[in-house]
Amino acid sequence: MSRLDYVIVLAAGEGARMKSVSTPKVMHTIAGRSLISHVLSAVEKLSPTQIRVVVGANREQVESHLQEIAPTAVSIFQERRGGTGHAVQIALADTSATGTVLIVAGDTPLLSSQTLRQVVDAHTKGGFAATVLTAELPDPTGYGRIIRADDGELLRIVEERDAAEFERDIEEINSGVYVFDLAKLRSAISKITDSNSQHELYLTDVVQILRKAGERVVPILTPDFVEILGVNDRVQLAECAAIMRDQINDLHMRAGVTLIDPTTTWIDASVTLAADAVIHPGTALSGTTSIATEAVIGPRTTLIDCEVLAGAKVIESYCRGAVIGENASVGPFTYLRPGTVLGSETRAGSFVEMKNAQLGFGSKAPHLSYLGDVTIGEGSNIGAATIFANYDGENKHHTEIGDHVRIGSDSVIVAPVSIGDGAYTAAGSVITEDVPAGAIGVGRAKQRNVLGWVMRRRPDSLSARAAAQSESETPANSPTSTSEKGKPTP
Repeated sequence: MSRLDYVIVLAAGEGARMKSVSTPKVMHTIAGRSLISHVLSAVEKLSPTQIRVVVGANREQVESHLQEIAPTAVSIFQERRGGTGHAVQIALADTSATGTVLIVAGDTPLLSSQTLRQVVDAHTKGGFAATVLTAELPDPTGYGRIIRADDGELLRIVEERDAAEFERDIEEINSGVYVFDLAKLRSAISKITDSNSQHELYLTDVVQILRKAGERVVPILTPDFVEILGVNDRVQLAECAAIMRDQINDLHMRAGVTLIDPTTTWIDASVTLAADAVIHPGTALSGTTSIATEAVIGPRTTLIDCEVLAGAKVIESYCRGAVIGENASVGPFTYLRPGTVLGSETRAGSFVEMKNAQLGFGSKAPHLSYLGDVTIGEGSNIGAATIFANYDGENKHHTEIGDHVRIGSDSVIVAPVSIGDGAYTAAGSVITEDVPAGAIGVGRAKQRNVLGWVMRRRPDSLSARAAAQSESETPANSPTSTSEKGKPTP
């Protein structure tokens, strides 16, 4: 494997065609990573001695991002955007190192480390002064064209805006990936001029200078032009995202994961899936999400930074920062927020929201409930429409629920409280005090019926008519015609 001394990543462009008011071009994302993160991930696998990133537009944002994703990379600021040649000049200005340098663009997220390694190895083995990765595009519009010499070596690269009509018909284009002998690059790049339509220093002009000096410059044609596609606008961003989606999905399917509809399944590059996991259509898996074997996800489910253990099922739900235990069931229409931990055999059913909630083995919240800041033991059941009132307007409070507890439907659990093992709460209760083990907590007012209220207060309503009809059909001694004391209601 050939030694690689330097990598220079060109990331100073304005990205005007992205039409973004806040995000630098190289920080737009596909498959969960920024464009430049994909590029750096590829070049880091080549183990270069040093990576240098030339930044310009939105310098502070890009440099801060680099500290997160590649803290050992060296940032070089290009204050005046003077072209690719100028960017490389300033990247080399403070070093006299020799060896081999790889130059790539920061907006080419589909580049693979395998292709880059092949180019570096071919360059080193051939002892060339420069090696350029090229591709043949069905529509080469916008790219610099490759002009070959009679011997097949690279004669020059002409930018489209400077190309003659016949040169624009050439389909072989410059990918923007170069490998140079450092000493020869440093000598040649000092001789380039801005005598072109853009009045910029083109790195591509180095090719002609090296050729005139008798050096060998070779093009290497990649068989897959997709790898070299760059991102200059939102359309190209979406195109590259779709290509990467297909690449990621293909790898997972070949590793034993079932994707029912790969075209509607979006999986970040950082996600891990085990063999025999099943992913249904309309699913998005992001961040550090991991899916264990025989788990079933989707349809129409989003998981962000979640851990799903073996055999779990998550259907039509949105989950972030949650752990979903073995054979647990989630959904449909469930919202799991950070800090939620579902134990094995648990259930978070339809229209349930959980935040910082832990459910022990076999516990369930089947439907229509909010569980916030609560720890629940084994085998407990949370009745429908239960609310854990965990926030007093300033602070969050915690609730402890024991094993085999039954929370009645429409209960409000006002934290902080503790409900002991085997305890019950009556349906419709507001629980503000601890409930001992084996007890039932009842926190509701006694019901009072005011008879005749509708006929008096809503005499012309359909309800009054229905009530009058019902009363006319009720025997005089029926208990519905008197108050609870047995006297007519006034």
